[in-house]
Amino acid sequence: MTSRDQKKAVLHEKLQLLRSVTNSSALSKASIIVDASKYIQELKQKVEACKPDLAEESSLPMVTVETLEKGFWINVFSDKNCPGMLVSVLQAFQELGLDVLDATISSADSFRLEAVGGEPQNESVDAQMVRQVVVQAIKKCMGS
Repeated sequence: MTSRDQKKAVLHEKLQLLRSVTNSSALSKASIIVDASKYIQELKQKVEACKPDLAEESSLPMVTVETLEKGFWINVFSDKNCPGMLVSVLQAFQELGLDVLDATISSADSFRLEAVGGEPQNESVDAQMVRQVVVQAIKKCMGS
């Protein structure tokens, strides 16, 4: 096979791959490329449509709660800090009957809290409930 034939075969293979990725039914090179261009535009529109959702999601606090042998490990991170956020989170712990046994807190521009909460006074409290109450406390503080 000559070099020219090899290049032609590689181009044909790439066009067929492009055709399958874009779900094109076109047969000519130009039509496949036009379909690919349209497909790229559609993808760009989908990305633009998702941006508001992503922006909203990134502003939400990240809260993880793990169940320990006796209590919970709670990790909270938020890009934004607001006055009273620590107080709101500690009040949430109090509502759940959790005593804070150990905590590390940073609240300069962002807010970060790692805390170990002892066994709750109410045995029906689980990790999911702790997470929900902490997230609500932060949202309330942020005014959303």
